[in-house]
Amino acid sequence: MAEKRAGMRRRPPEAPRARGAGLRVLGVDALAGLLDGPRARGAFLMRSILTPPWSLRIQDEAPLTVVAMLRGDAWVIPDGREPARLRVGDVAVVTDPNPYTVADDPGTPPQVIIHPGGRCASPEGESLKQSMSLGVRTWGDSLDGPVIVLTGTYQMRGEVSRRLLAALPPLLTLPDGALDSPLVTLLAQEIVKDDPGQEAVLDRLLDLLLIAVLRVWFSRPEARAPTWYRAYGDPVVGKALRLIHNNPAHPWTVAELAAGTGVSRAALARRFTELVGEPPMAYLTGWRLALAADLLRETDATVGAVAHQAGYGSSFALSTAFKRVYGVSPQEHRTGRAPAR
Repeated sequence: MAEKRAGMRRRPPEAPRARGAGLRVLGVDALAGLLDGPRARGAFLMRSILTPPWSLRIQDEAPLTVVAMLRGDAWVIPDGREPARLRVGDVAVVTDPNPYTVADDPGTPPQVIIHPGGRCASPEGESLKQSMSLGVRTWGDSLDGPVIVLTGTYQMRGEVSRRLLAALPPLLTLPDGALDSPLVTLLAQEIVKDDPGQEAVLDRLLDLLLIAVLRVWFSRPEARAPTWYRAYGDPVVGKALRLIHNNPAHPWTVAELAAGTGVSRAALARRFTELVGEPPMAYLTGWRLALAADLLRETDATVGAVAHQAGYGSSFALSTAFKRVYGVSPQEHRTGRAPAR
């Protein structure tokens, strides 16, 4: 699916994406679709080495950030909510673009402000880019500091990603040992390299780490996995969802989806609605429009080209459906002249 979708988006050439290869197990196809919005492209990645007392005020407005503790402890302190302690080996995902603080202790006042784009400054506004630089993608007060934090930040906000963000709490944490994966270690090794193509390598590693974290998270009892994600486990509805996600531009009908899943139209419609919460064609429409909204923001393709890629016969057909759902035209959505719902 990812290879097809990457081709549809007509992005400049970059490192090959093998998002489906070797990962076609229950739930991973769903996550690949879920992650089509926040696929990292030039993500902000940083290794921070710090000595207590330290406190970072995060005001970068990022829609999604992954935090991994390599050494020492830290607190993530969202405004207006309970703080969460991170110990060595823990991983956290922050999906709230509102300001929050990461510190050695909840009582330590902020010493550094992180602005959009990863710009670092003191509370008084003085740039700290040079004074706290410790090497390639490494930042802090000392290379020997007792705390090492890896941070990966997704900068974009696409419509497909809303499905992911809506499915996650503002802050989720996984304790050390919950993530049975070498990805954190591999990311820590690669983040300090400055080899050709390194940005693409780091983007892909961040994507894979996020997928691994969410696979574990959605399997936990406290997680609220979206209905369609859970429906991937159903032998009938899961097949229908894969057909839709793998080729959203295809002119699907309930009859064709039913034939692909080996049941009658009535049986598919009934079971799909029961598990996903809406009929197959309504879900397909929502998925196509979300894809179109993402393409409009991320590419320079014409509205007509986006319409074709998202399964609409013309730019007029896309514009009509888009405005009915989002309240703005595709062009207004692209330029940001009017807010989408």
